[in-house]
Amino acid sequence: MANYVAPTKEIDFVLNKVLDYKKLNALSAFSEATPELTEVILDNAAKFAGEVLAPINRIGDSEGVKVQGSEIKTASGFVDAYQQFVESEWLALAQNPSYGGQGLPFLVHLAASEMWNSACTSFALCPMLTAGAIDALSDHANEDLKQRYLPNLVTGKWSATMNLTEPHAGSDLSKLRTRAEPVGDHYLIKGQKIYITWGEHDMAENIIHIVLAPMADAPPGNKGLSLFLVPKFLPNPDGGLGERNDLKVVSTEHKLGINASPTCVMSFGENTGAVGYLIGNPGDGLACMFTLMNHARLEVGLQGVALSERSYQDALAYAKDRVQGRNSETGEPAKIIEHADVQRMLMQMRSMTDAMRGLTYDGAYAHDFRINGRSEEERQFYDDRFALLTPLVKAWCTELVNEVTSIGIQVHGGMGFIEETGAAQHYRDARIAAIYEGTNGIQANDLLGRKVLKDQGAAMRAYITEILKTADILERNVEFKKIAEMLKGAARNLETTTNFVIENSKLGQNFVGAVAFNFLMMMGYVSGAWYMARSAEQATLLADEGDEEFLNKKLASVRFYFAQILPRHRGYMDAVVNCPDMGLSMNESNF
Repeated sequence: MANYVAPTKEIDFVLNKVLDYKKLNALSAFSEATPELTEVILDNAAKFAGEVLAPINRIGDSEGVKVQGSEIKTASGFVDAYQQFVESEWLALAQNPSYGGQGLPFLVHLAASEMWNSACTSFALCPMLTAGAIDALSDHANEDLKQRYLPNLVTGKWSATMNLTEPHAGSDLSKLRTRAEPVGDHYLIKGQKIYITWGEHDMAENIIHIVLAPMADAPPGNKGLSLFLVPKFLPNPDGGLGERNDLKVVSTEHKLGINASPTCVMSFGENTGAVGYLIGNPGDGLACMFTLMNHARLEVGLQGVALSERSYQDALAYAKDRVQGRNSETGEPAKIIEHADVQRMLMQMRSMTDAMRGLTYDGAYAHDFRINGRSEEERQFYDDRFALLTPLVKAWCTELVNEVTSIGIQVHGGMGFIEETGAAQHYRDARIAAIYEGTNGIQANDLLGRKVLKDQGAAMRAYITEILKTADILERNVEFKKIAEMLKGAARNLETTTNFVIENSKLGQNFVGAVAFNFLMMMGYVSGAWYMARSAEQATLLADEGDEEFLNKKLASVRFYFAQILPRHRGYMDAVVNCPDMGLSMNESNF
């Protein structure tokens, strides 16, 4: 396994060239977040990722976690790494200064989070969930809860979890059996939750569980769900830790990957009941929870970028070192990177990662503007853009990471199938990303049903219009004329397919469900092409700055994407268009 080196030049390029970070800096909320300050912060985030987190990645995978009574012991080095994370105030980057945050753009947090996820995904999951809980509390909790809990969550001194799933319910949250009964100023929670990431551990002194549950007298279905804050230790009035709450870890799951991250079965209220506090209003639980989930979905998509980058770095280092076969031109013994098929695999890994990074960072960019835009019109535009991109980021990036990390094993050959190289760990760690925070089928239905059809394609058409503008600009450069033509054709295909699904949505939910995944994948490949085209446009400007090496690598990645990856969108388009004739004819008897 190669040493992880954060791709700071790539990240800086996306932030400042592809997305124009100065536009964020020009907003009053981020006036102090200059590009120069951001560069220093991300350089330090890269150092932390490479020197502190990367060394514990393999250790965590090998050791896993151990349940000791009602406690969980994490792998060697994790407690110390987390304390350094807290002391450096990394989680506070994009948080509200009123509660101890630094007030930087969410985009900066996301860029740093990419490095942490590349270095050690299991570790990065813990602060990711805490950040999502901070969002939910900030948007929906009363001021008393905010004052009591947010300062310690913002510093990372306390961590947080998300408790949705139950053994019998899965993704159908309307069937939850956990119950909340009112008692004075709080509620008593009783029930069991499964798949609770970092539900118990020894890294933080307190763990704040965000629990979705109906009240005892709530109506059935999703409208009866409420959201509760349930701490492991109840805080004293002075802010110190009081008695332990009536909750405990029952067991941890034995998993395919992310072995250093405890995935817990949590029991609430086996005795008197776990004390919890209502977040938001009764019955608004699902809406409140989606604030947390939308944050998590964007960062899970980011895991696709991060693990793809890590897998690529390892595969590239191995290909530059491994000697096998002979050079086809000289006849001399060759490193495998000299072989055309290995070059193809490496460039496929790189170009997909580049495209995913552009898309994911644009989702964070939209989030910053939807909250801090100058006008209501600007905020609404980016709110629509964020809503459109969130399911795409989550699903497309986590589908592609399975392919990229699999190719990483292939580049290693037989050694990739051996755990000691580390290539297999990336593949195993990545596999969950397409499943948790809503499976990719759920994301596809969200994209098509709740985003595209809800506004009859308005946000999508605005997105396509921008893609076409980029194509028009590129067309003026003879070097990029072919790329411009391909981008324009792909955008028109996406427009045609969007119109097709809107027109045929009258066929019912079965039609929407049958075409949704293929529609999402098509949009992903077209969107990826847009960010790659913008990269080509901006990379040529670097030639004037004398960075020929970066320019050449970037243009090679762009050209490969357009030649080898973008054509996939046509297959997904055909699958959507052919669905009414073939896909809708299936039923249970076919299987």
